[in-house]
Amino acid sequence: MELSNKVALVLGGIKGIGKAIGLALVNEGVKVALTHYDWAESFEEMKQDFADTGKDHLIVNINLRNTSEINGLIEQVIDRFGRLDILINNIERGGWPVVHGAYTREQWDLEMETTLRAKKWVFDAALPWLQKSEDACVINFSSIAGIVGRSGPASYIFNEGYSLANRGVSLLTETWARQGAPGIRVNEIMLGFFETRHAEKTRGWGLLTEDQKQALLDHTLLKRTGKIKDVVQAVAFIIKDAPFMTGSVIRIDGGYCIGRDLVAPMPQGVE
Repeated sequence: MELSNKVALVLGGIKGIGKAIGLALVNEGVKVALTHYDWAESFEEMKQDFADTGKDHLIVNINLRNTSEINGLIEQVIDRFGRLDILINNIERGGWPVVHGAYTREQWDLEMETTLRAKKWVFDAALPWLQKSEDACVINFSSIAGIVGRSGPASYIFNEGYSLANRGVSLLTETWARQGAPGIRVNEIMLGFFETRHAEKTRGWGLLTEDQKQALLDHTLLKRTGKIKDVVQAVAFIIKDAPFMTGSVIRIDGGYCIGRDLVAPMPQGVE
């Protein structure tokens, strides 16, 4: 995809991965709309970072759990830029057992409304405009929680509601790829433990013991957590350099899902 003059909507753009993706796209010549709701203390920094680019952008405050407001969000994007080519579905609510303990009904509902329902309603509202694009791209973000669930070292980080919601994201990715074909590519980036998502720069990470943190790293083949730039590079690849890829999942987890078990030496055999 040629990015100049394309328009992107980035959900959850106030900090971390969402903001980094938004800034990368803006600097590639994309006109970017970004949403924010939580993390009000990060808003001024976000606003300044995008102002410093000198590029055209739109920042919208919206609670995406209120589905009645989502059509209005898309209308704002179209009124400002006239089109929509890229949707970055980067919104979730992580249910850390070490932070929240056992689920309450409210926490469970927040998981489903944010991680699953908001993605679905945004895609539905955006779809007619994405279909008007000559070359559209949707990227859903999910977590390896959808694979590993509440098991092993990740038990302190992934609760079962979060895991369930993230497994559902993969079904949405496949369904939307069918709906969007051939003009809209829909793919998924499944994340492991990243610095601003379940790792060092999060509140939950600070609640883990040193042994619990080490167990996560020991289970990860590359022995580290992910960096924001790792995600930005994957996003750029999908948008710009993967024209024949849709309905696919790129898992970026440093090898966590395949685990720490070593390959046994080859035996000599009996003959």
